[in-house]
Amino acid sequence: MLAVVAVVLAGGGYWAWAGPLDGGTDDGSGGTADPGARRTAERFLDGWEAGRMGAAARLTDSPAQAERSLVSFTEGLEIEDPELTAGEARADGDDGARVTYTAKMPVRGLGTWTYDATLPLTRAGDDGPWRVRWELGAMHPKLTETEKFRLVREESAELAAVDRDGAAVSAADHPSLAGVLGLGGGQPQGAVQVVDRHTGDVRSTEARFGPRRDAGDGPLRTTVDAELQGAAEEALSRHVGGRNAGLVALDMDSGEVLAAANSPATGFNRAFQGTYAPGSTWKIVTTAALLHKGAVSPETTVDCPKYLTVGKQFHNVETSEIPGATFREDFIHSCNTAFVALRDSLGNEEMTGFAHRYFGIGEVWHTGVPSFDGEVPVPGDETEKAAALFGQGRLRANPLVMAAVTATAATGTFRQPVIVAGERDTATAAAEALPEGVVEQLRRLMRDTVTEGSAQVLAELPGDVGAKTGTAEVTATGPNNGWLVAYRDGVAVACVVEDAESGSGDAGPVVREVLAAVG
Repeated sequence: MLAVVAVVLAGGGYWAWAGPLDGGTDDGSGGTADPGARRTAERFLDGWEAGRMGAAARLTDSPAQAERSLVSFTEGLEIEDPELTAGEARADGDDGARVTYTAKMPVRGLGTWTYDATLPLTRAGDDGPWRVRWELGAMHPKLTETEKFRLVREESAELAAVDRDGAAVSAADHPSLAGVLGLGGGQPQGAVQVVDRHTGDVRSTEARFGPRRDAGDGPLRTTVDAELQGAAEEALSRHVGGRNAGLVALDMDSGEVLAAANSPATGFNRAFQGTYAPGSTWKIVTTAALLHKGAVSPETTVDCPKYLTVGKQFHNVETSEIPGATFREDFIHSCNTAFVALRDSLGNEEMTGFAHRYFGIGEVWHTGVPSFDGEVPVPGDETEKAAALFGQGRLRANPLVMAAVTATAATGTFRQPVIVAGERDTATAAAEALPEGVVEQLRRLMRDTVTEGSAQVLAELPGDVGAKTGTAEVTATGPNNGWLVAYRDGVAVACVVEDAESGSGDAGPVVREVLAAVG
């Protein structure tokens, strides 16, 4: 069953690579752009992102045409809640500028289409207002007067697949693989195609959603370990009582997904596409940043009071406290207020940059199936910054992201997760290795969390086991989400359970059972 949606727009385009978030810059060729150009670009992108097409269009030199095109683009491709982030700004002649941006376009029911683009801007004279010079290219580099986009939707056919050893895997034996990989058929999939405006001929495929296969391709080759996949599904079924939950297990040395399971097993793929606050499991990244900067050592005294106020009152689980605590004690017992107290040790943009540089968050991951690859926004104020240090605020992750974080912390090297064999990996090469000393300290802290701290639910497992718990607040009065991330014998596991009391109590038994099956 196939549905086609055509997008018809008019105009032309100028495009360039979208660089990192920055203010006016000088790249040695175009020179530094007037700050007003970037402000106009940001206002245009904010309006487009919020669905205020008229407001965005009024910032262009052709408002009527721009508004028609923006509305057509968003509706025709069934895009919901786009995220548009301005990048660097460069001068373009005496009266022009170029501002790069990154677009993340969630296509309803399919996944997120991500691309980089450039807004051309112009103004009349030195004192004139900046305006976006309207061209079709202001929305995507391949949108021109002769080519347009078409959204193609279809349902997947019955899909044959094999695990990492070539043994057949099926939705009947591993129900979660129906939602993760599309096994069993009937799963939504599709593509954004570039087509000729006049003939409708397909020129290229701009984005594809779902592991689409043709009959002659043979079985889908996955990285899944059938035995561990079975253990993960059984653990969720046994311990979460029908609540929503997700789990991912990764090979730490390769990034290959060994197991991906959800509760309920079919339907939304929380393991790969969930958007949760990671709670205190994020303290792994915060701690890595603090250790890397030399802001603390494990033996540094960082008091852990019951409460600490930064715009709002922050507290620990059950308002616990550890007077005169060392940073090691703060980590293994998961003290929120100690991490809040260290907020001045990191700059406002430092955590965003650090997570991207060392943990691959901010790159586009090519896992083989639709995935949400994490989000670490620059905090808007001190309260938001304080919350982000212990995994709250606007931070978003899922078991896929946190399993990768755990593997990176334990090995020192980020490796892009992948579940379909042969997927291209552009994210691993962009990341840097953590210094060996930081990795050694992280592993000791995570090991101590198992032997003495909040993850003692894993203490009876043999071998070198390290972990971090998390209890993420969803609302001020409602139930929490329980997290546990851990590693053992070269495998990293992350699990989230909704409507939980705590990470150790609710996600702990699941992770313990999965790690017991490793080896």
